[in-house]
Amino acid sequence: MFLVVFRNRKRADMDAAAYSADADAMEEMAREQPGYRSFKSYVADDGEVVAISEWDDEASARAWGRVAEHRMVQRKGREEYYAEYTLFACPEPRIHRFSERET
Repeated sequence: MFLVVFRNRKRADMDAAAYSADADAMEEMAREQPGYRSFKSYVADDGEVVAISEWDDEASARAWGRVAEHRMVQRKGREEYYAEYTLFACPEPRIHRFSERET
């Protein structure tokens, strides 16, 4: 598995409707990409967003990063939507699971 974590803060003056439409379109398109596993996004009380995507491997995640429509929306994000962001990417994340067992 290859894990991508995208932490960001939006601009106060951004067009929220345009952002939402672009985000929905990108999520739908990502689901169609080879190697896609999952995507979830969480908003903290202070407004920071953490988005997590899982891919089969690094090549799949990088291929998604090179899709023309995705690159166009990434550029738009830097120009119009994000005040700041940090992207974390890691191959073979260490995974610990817990599941409550019935007693």
